[in-house]
Amino acid sequence: MDSQKLKKIMKQIEDSLAAVSFAEEGQQETAATLFRRERRLLVAVREGHVDPKTLKYGLNTAVRIGSQVDILYVTAEGGGHTRIDKDLEEFDRELSAAAIPHRLVRKSGCLKQQIIDYTNKEHEVLFVVVESPRSLDADCSGKDTALTELWKKLRCPLVVVSEAQ
Repeated sequence: MDSQKLKKIMKQIEDSLAAVSFAEEGQQETAATLFRRERRLLVAVREGHVDPKTLKYGLNTAVRIGSQVDILYVTAEGGGHTRIDKDLEEFDRELSAAAIPHRLVRKSGCLKQQIIDYTNKEHEVLFVVVESPRSLDADCSGKDTALTELWKKLRCPLVVVSEAQ
């Protein structure tokens, strides 16, 4: 077990013990606050395919459920760290204005693989918001049968925001 996981477990134990102490003193609201786990919403987008409707859905949902937002920004393999999309910059400003904690995570390659890798590592992610089914397979090799199997085992729900046909 790595030190980050151990620190996280120790923090959860400390919070639990503190919550019990508050509950014993009749301060149930404070105790309940300490028991709330960190909740995250993952908005996954590809460079050049950032849809404002998808970002708006992520913002509104984060406000409604009181979650933090992780933004997974995936570029083409070997694309480097180029400037982010102007819609994504605006999304960052809107999240800040709404006082929603958020972070931008840059990766490259296949969006689908990056979502799987991220949700396997970050267990607090409640669900993933993406723009369209087509964007998930872009930059992925056609021979990724193992990836298809992993996709079936995604650790959380996937919400696809797309235009009505």
